[in-house]
Amino acid sequence: MIPENQTSSRDFILLGLFSSSRTSLVFFSSLCILFILTVTENALLILLIHRDSRLHSPMYFLLSHLSFMEILHISNIVPKMIANFLSGSRTISFTGCGFQIFISIVLLGGECLLLAAMSYDRYVAICYPLRYAALMSDRLCVLMAAGAWLVGTLNSVIHTAYVLHFPFCHSRAIDHFFCEVPAMLKLSCVDISHYEQGVDVSAVIFLLIPFSLISVSYVKILYTVLQIKSSEARKKSFSTCSFHMAVVVMFYGPFIFTYMRPKSYHTPGQDKFLATFYTILTPTLNPVIYSFRNKDVLFAMKNMLKYNFLYKK
Repeated sequence: MIPENQTSSRDFILLGLFSSSRTSLVFFSSLCILFILTVTENALLILLIHRDSRLHSPMYFLLSHLSFMEILHISNIVPKMIANFLSGSRTISFTGCGFQIFISIVLLGGECLLLAAMSYDRYVAICYPLRYAALMSDRLCVLMAAGAWLVGTLNSVIHTAYVLHFPFCHSRAIDHFFCEVPAMLKLSCVDISHYEQGVDVSAVIFLLIPFSLISVSYVKILYTVLQIKSSEARKKSFSTCSFHMAVVVMFYGPFIFTYMRPKSYHTPGQDKFLATFYTILTPTLNPVIYSFRNKDVLFAMKNMLKYNFLYKK
């Protein structure tokens, strides 16, 4: 651990996922690969959705916002981890920590709401295909996306202001790889029970309610799929729903377990392990699960590559 007297009195120390020893080089290399892969595939997906008119549908409109959130989210956390590992320093300024908290809460909250909106889109598309255009209008899609960003931002402003307002009287060493609220609260030396009640309310709004709506949507989707006469179509739809639910559980499960447990039950190792799912792994998997297994996206990618490499020679 870096001695705290080497940092400003307002700086924090991020203990991180790994030390700067040689044994951590494999984990560091994997992190760099995941970061590059996540940014590349999400940026590619946004580009494809923007360029190909066949992808100008409500599902892909919402998915482009999800991909943009994923790029911002992983870029908010991983570059600082990489910089600290390469420099041998683990410090982060008070302002930098506040910025990480703010951006992280905006994007995590927004993604929770956006995933619920996407599940509603799939529910309408499969269960009410003839009414899809009316139920999923362009105006509603814009409102859903804007609402996810706006509500996530308002929630983040409140929580960031509260967390940074608490006095940090003990060690300023955060046993985490980024400034996350539960890890920050452990450093406070005042009673935070009232604030924790506010965290519980936010967790219900952003975690339990959206997750419940998503679960109900996919149960109804599966019920509809099971009534399809074509075994091939039924198998394809069931496979798609299964992958979607797997990603949803991978995101919401660790997130709920982290934010809805009492403070006394948190351990640094568990919190860091769980946080890797909703900050690093799901941003990498989302484009693959939601899009790159889709023939329309693959066709759009093929056309873009053909245009760039054949017609521009």
